[in-house]
Amino acid sequence: MAKEVRLDCLGEACPVPLIKTQKKMANVAVGDTLIVEVDHSCAIKNVPEWARKEGFNCEVDEVDDGQWEIIIEKTK
Repeated sequence: MAKEVRLDCLGEACPVPLIKTQKKMANVAVGDTLIVEVDHSCAIKNVPEWARKEGFNCEVDEVDDGQWEIIIEKTK
């Protein structure tokens, strides 16, 4: 059964969200989804870039003005 794990990176500037995402993804099981909450526009570029390089499915949702959720599915 796939789980959803949330990671709150609100108020944090790069590269903190990326580093936290990388650490958290290491502990997320294959098939699970990590939702990273960010409000720093640089994170919506470099976090999905890293995730896709790793081969994970990734999409970005704007949930509020200037606030995003980066949804990363750990596929392997």
